[in-house]
Amino acid sequence: MFTLSGGHVFPLYDAVVKDGADPPLRLVDVRHEQTAVFAAEATARLTRTPGLAVVTAGPGVTNSVSAVTTAWFNGAPVVVLAGRAPDYRWGAGSLQEMDHPPLLAPVTKRAWTEHDTARLAGSVDEAFRLATSPHRGPVFLDVSLEALYGQAEANLPAGGPPAADTGGADVDRIAELLRAARRPVLVLGSDVWLGGAEDAARRAAEELRLPVIANGQARGVLPRGHELLVTRARSAALRQADLVIVAGTPLDFRLGYGSFGPKDAPALVVHVADAPGGIATHVPLAASAVGDLAAFFTALTGAGPAAGTAAGTAAGTGAGTGAGTGAGTGAGAGAGTGAGQADPDWVPGLAEAVKAALASDGPLLASDADPVHPARIYGELLKVLDDDAVVIGDGGDFVSFAGKYIEPPRPGGWLDPGPFGCLGTGLGYAIAARIARPSAQVVLLLGDGAAGFSLMDADTLVRHGLPVVMVCGNNAGWGLERHPMRALYGYDVAADLQPGCRYDEVVRALGGAGEIVTKAADIGPALRRAFAAGIPYLVNVVTDPEIAYPRSTTGV
Repeated sequence: MFTLSGGHVFPLYDAVVKDGADPPLRLVDVRHEQTAVFAAEATARLTRTPGLAVVTAGPGVTNSVSAVTTAWFNGAPVVVLAGRAPDYRWGAGSLQEMDHPPLLAPVTKRAWTEHDTARLAGSVDEAFRLATSPHRGPVFLDVSLEALYGQAEANLPAGGPPAADTGGADVDRIAELLRAARRPVLVLGSDVWLGGAEDAARRAAEELRLPVIANGQARGVLPRGHELLVTRARSAALRQADLVIVAGTPLDFRLGYGSFGPKDAPALVVHVADAPGGIATHVPLAASAVGDLAAFFTALTGAGPAAGTAAGTAAGTGAGTGAGTGAGTGAGAGAGTGAGQADPDWVPGLAEAVKAALASDGPLLASDADPVHPARIYGELLKVLDDDAVVIGDGGDFVSFAGKYIEPPRPGGWLDPGPFGCLGTGLGYAIAARIARPSAQVVLLLGDGAAGFSLMDADTLVRHGLPVVMVCGNNAGWGLERHPMRALYGYDVAADLQPGCRYDEVVRALGGAGEIVTKAADIGPALRRAFAAGIPYLVNVVTDPEIAYPRSTTGV
């Protein structure tokens, strides 16, 4: 239970203290309600079980709205329980009196009030069932003061996860499209991980020889170095594809709104989601499928024969790890579902694109530039990350570099704010990650702008004994806004932050540790000290403010 103390919800704390459960429910109090909900969201995304946040009435609820909205966009099963002013004085102006559900209704699966103590157990059970049924998402329930403080006999609902929905997949049609495709691509999104479909997705990609682009928590479904992983050649792959299958993620700005292929010959698009509301309606689809994603991938694997021709095998393996981004795509689709259709130039061309991308990384990852190039931070971080590390991004340009250079070896080890783009997620995510993965490295990558939203919750890390390595890319500004504004107007305003601000000293003042780094050669030793410290530790790296991440879209 993640919370910030409030009198409207005292009975819930009392229940935790006196519950006697084994193991006991852990109570983690934070410094801002949004951190409580972000921590609950990260718990849900890392453990694939519902996260729980408890907030008090009025401002406790309103402070949580951006975090609830982030969970909504990320499809994270979160239950938010809130206090509420008493019914018997409603309308008289009680402390923090507010009708919360209308505020939360647009960004939750359901938002409602329970007024009856006897029905409270059933309502809470309903909240958890709703949150965990596809399409997953946050649920809000507030409880009037007298109902929460009251006593009543009630029948406790039977537990158990919701039944999986496996219906609706037009697998035969999609297999037919694969057989006809010459340059197919498979895109995997976070719902593949959240729905427990990562193994089935990997089997489908490997047996059908499909190249894979992964985003969100699907990063790592195919580990870095896998021959079919094509993420580093995504621009070339999506620009040249004739068929793109997108599973477990919306066709939003991150995927060009579902527009792929050459302009004069747009690619056919297949969209696969775990619930009907997830299927795109703003772009023409060649086919779609709805239902349990693991069942879909298993059925798709069975609908198309595994790669067996000599041409398919050679094409699939010849590209190697670097060509994985393209190798899998061309070889896979053609060989696995009809080798005669594969474009013989597809795999080699993408292989060269991948090799070029990897080769271009080297100089930046090893850069000795002064001021520090932000890419050098990732060059050093990659040397010390374990395979099971949880890497969290909270920032703009600085975290965009992380998305480019850090390719997880396992799924479920990457957290970022997702398509809502809300800054301030980092400390809540880090708190949850340290609890959910107690033996893993937890690394929080903070832009200096993002640090201003939640760094006080380093106090929460300290109080609850949660060691986390924080790395702040300190470029003294809002880089994601500074550079586009200059391009538009020739100048920037309201985009500057304090140069060399000592965010490390903030963490030290709160009981953790940290240091400032201004030279590239000092980054590696500082990271090693941070991992060895065993306490919350912030490495504050002053980077070149003139370096902009080379993005192709702003999402607008």
